[in-house]
Amino acid sequence: MNRRAFISLLGGAAAWPLAARAQQPAIPTIGFLSTASAASIAPYVEGFRRGLAAAGFAEGRNVAIDYRWADNQPAAALAAKAATSAIPIVFTIGADPVKFGLVDSMSRPSGNVTGVSFLSNDLVTKQLQLLQTLLPPASVIGVLANPNNPNAEFDTGKTQAAAASLRLQVHAVNVAAERDIDAAFDDLARVRAAALLVFPDTLFIDVRRRLAEIVAARKLPAIYSNRLYVEEGGLMSYGSSPIDAFREAGIYTGRILRGEKPSDLPVVQPTKFELVINLKTAKALGLDLPPTLLALADEVIE
Repeated sequence: MNRRAFISLLGGAAAWPLAARAQQPAIPTIGFLSTASAASIAPYVEGFRRGLAAAGFAEGRNVAIDYRWADNQPAAALAAKAATSAIPIVFTIGADPVKFGLVDSMSRPSGNVTGVSFLSNDLVTKQLQLLQTLLPPASVIGVLANPNNPNAEFDTGKTQAAAASLRLQVHAVNVAAERDIDAAFDDLARVRAAALLVFPDTLFIDVRRRLAEIVAARKLPAIYSNRLYVEEGGLMSYGSSPIDAFREAGIYTGRILRGEKPSDLPVVQPTKFELVINLKTAKALGLDLPPTLLALADEVIE
C-alpha cells in the first residue's frame, strides 16, 4: 500500500502517481495533473474516481489525491515523464501516445509510463463526413486549432487531405487563448465558412459554453470530438468517451498501487465511438437533419 503513483491529464486528458506523503506512510498519494481547469473536467475526475473504486480504492479512505492544474499547457505530461523514471505514470490522451513521445509501443509501453488513448485526433475524416451530410459540395469548413498544441499542425494537414477527398475546403484559424476567439470567428465569416470543426484541446473544453453561444449566434453547424460540447449547446460530437478513458485510467492506477508494473499494462484504446446530436440546437440553426444522420446517432439530446 505504500506504492507510489502519479496521474496527469494531457491535451485531452492524462493521469500519473506521486510519492506517498511522509505524514501518511500507510496511504498512497496520487498526484493528479491536468492541463485543463478543475471546473471544466469535473465529469472526467469523477470517472477517474469510479475507476479507482472498481480497483478497490476510495479517495480519503485508502488513497489520497493531490490535484494540480497546468493552465492549458500540453507539455505538462512530457515534463512529468522527464522528471522521473521511477514513479509510475498513468496518462489519458486524445492523441497517439507513441507519436507524442509518451510510450515506445501501445502493446509494450516499457518503462514507468502507460495509460489510455481515446484517439480523438484520428477521427477528422468521419467528422467531416458527418458535417458533409448537412452541406452542399465544395463548402468551406472552418477549423478551430490551438497553435500551442503539439498536434495542431499535424491534425490540420490531415484535415486538409481528408477534406480534399470529400470535395470540401478547409480554412484553419488559430485560437491560442480565449481572447483570440472573436477574431477567429470574424476570419471564418470573411471566408464564408459553412460549418466548423473544433480540434480536441483542453482550452476549447474550458471555453465550450462560450463557443456554443458564438457558433449559435453565427448560425454555424459545428462538430466536436467530445459530448461535453453538445451538452452545452453544440450541434454534434463524434468520438470515444473521455469519461470512460478516465475510468480506465483509474483502474490502471489502482492496479499499479496493488503492485503491477506500468510496462506490463498495454495502452488502452477505445472500442466504441459515439455520435451525439443536440436536436434543439439543430432546430435553432434551421437545420433539417437527414433521417440517415439521426439514425446513426447513439444519443439525441432533445
